[in-house]
Amino acid sequence: MSPKTRIRKVLVANRGEIAVRVMRTCREMGLATVAVYSDADRGALHVRKADEAVHVGPSPARDSYLVVEKLVDAAKKTGADAIHPGYGFLSENAALARACAAAGATFVGPPPEAMETMGVKTVARRHMNAAGVPTVPGSEGPIADEQEAKAFADALGYPVMIKPAAGGGGKGMKKVEREADFLALWDSARRESAGAFGDERLYLEKFLDEPRHVEIQIFADEHGDAIHLGERECSVQRRQQKVVEESPSCILDERMRQAMGEVAVRAAKAVGYRGAGTVEFLVDAARSFYFLEMNTRLQVEHPVTEMITGLDLVRMQLEVARGGRLVPQEAVARRGHAIEARIYAEDPGRGFLPSPGKITYLRVPGGPGIRDDSGVYAGWVVPQYYDPLISKLVAWAPTRDQAIERLIRALGEYTVHGITTNVAYLAAVLDHPAFRSGAYDTQFCERYAADLVRPPDPAFEDVALIAAAVEAYKRDRAAAEASVARAGSVAASRSNWARLGRARALRGGGA
Repeated sequence: MSPKTRIRKVLVANRGEIAVRVMRTCREMGLATVAVYSDADRGALHVRKADEAVHVGPSPARDSYLVVEKLVDAAKKTGADAIHPGYGFLSENAALARACAAAGATFVGPPPEAMETMGVKTVARRHMNAAGVPTVPGSEGPIADEQEAKAFADALGYPVMIKPAAGGGGKGMKKVEREADFLALWDSARRESAGAFGDERLYLEKFLDEPRHVEIQIFADEHGDAIHLGERECSVQRRQQKVVEESPSCILDERMRQAMGEVAVRAAKAVGYRGAGTVEFLVDAARSFYFLEMNTRLQVEHPVTEMITGLDLVRMQLEVARGGRLVPQEAVARRGHAIEARIYAEDPGRGFLPSPGKITYLRVPGGPGIRDDSGVYAGWVVPQYYDPLISKLVAWAPTRDQAIERLIRALGEYTVHGITTNVAYLAAVLDHPAFRSGAYDTQFCERYAADLVRPPDPAFEDVALIAAAVEAYKRDRAAAEASVARAGSVAASRSNWARLGRARALRGGGA
C-alpha cells in the first residue's frame, strides 16, 4: 500500500543527542532535516548535522524550545512538512500536535487526544482500570485538601508515594515513610509540581515492597494494529531519574513477558494510540505487575530495544506517520542482551552537581557491540541551561554477563577532559554485586550510595589544583605571546607601508 502522507522534510523540535539521532535516520530515508537552536546552541552538533537550521530564541528553553509558535513558524519558513519532537521539551504536548495539524504539517507522534488522556496520571489510571489494566493501589483522582490526602495515606498505609497528576520524569514525586512527615512532603511536592508543570495537583499511590521498574515498548498504527517490542528494565534510578537500563529484564520469564506485552497493547488500544509509546509498570516482590504511567513519545532508552530487535524505532515512527502498517507481532524477534548507561556532565563526588563547560578533549569507545549516541564534540561548551546528558553508551552481547563486561570496558575507554562526568559512577553501578546478580530494585542507588560514590581524595584535590594552575599559566602565556605576535605583525605592516611610501616619494609618486 502506498503511503497516505508524503513526508520530504522533517523539522526536529529538539536538541542534543536525540536531535542528532533522529537526523541520522532521516538521512538514511532520504529526508531533508531542519534543526532549531537557541543562542546557547548556535554551534551545537545537531545544528551542524542538519540540512537547514533556524534560530528560535534565547538560551532558556522557555523562550526557545518550549515555544510552540516559534517551532511551527520555523517549519513554515523552511517548508518542513513534518515535525519530530524527540523526547522531553514538547514531545508530549498536545498543543504542538494540534498546531502542526493546523499548519498542514505531520506530527510524528500520537494523536493529541491520546496524549491528553495519558498525560494526566489520574485520568490515565481511570482509563486503565476501565480497560482491565492492573494499577497500583491509590487515589482515583487528585486530592485537593492536604488533610484529606493525609487521611487517605493513613488508611492506605505507609510508605506511600506522592505524585504530580501532570508531568513525569520523577519531578515532584515524594516517598513518605512516616505519618509525621506527610504534610511537609505534600507541601514540597505541590511546590515542585507547580514549578515543573504549572499544575500543583497531586495524587497518592501505595509504595510497593522491593519494586522493579519495567517498561514495555509498544507501537500502534492508524489501521488498528498494535504490537510490543519487549521490555526494558529501568530500576537503576537516582531521585526517580533512570541511570542504567537493560533488556531483557532479569525478573521476567517468557510467560510474564507475554502477559505484560498483551496488557501494554491493550492499554494503547484503549486510548486510540498511534506511533511509539512506552507503558511503564511496577513489579513487586511477588512478581505482580501494575500500570504506572504511559510515556507518549520515544524514550531516552530506546536504543536498548533497537539493539536487541535490530529495528530502527525512529524509522518506524516516520513510517507510521506516513500511514504505513506495522510488522506483525510474530515478526518481532529479540536476541542477546543490551545495557545503556547515561553519561552526564555532573560530579557525583559533589552531590551530582551539573558540570557545564568546554570539552577540551573527547575520545569515545568503539569495538564490537558498542553504540554511542552523543550530541557533543571536542571544543563544544556544554551549556548550563539544559539537562546535562551528553551521551548514551550502549553495549550488546549474547549474554548479560558479557554485556556488563563489554560496557564496563567501554566506559573505561570513554575519555573526556574539561568537564566532570559520572563515568566512574556508572562503572561502579555495573560492577556492583547487587547489579551483577540481577537482584536489585528501584532503591539500588540509594541503598548502595556509599559503594557507588567515592569522596574526593585530598591528594588528588592538590594535584587537580596544581594542574589547574599550570593550565591557567599556559593559557595566559599563550594569550600574551599571541598579543605580542599581533603587535609585531601590525608594526611590521606599518613599517612596510612606510617603506613603500618612501619608495613612491623617491619616484615622485607621492605616498
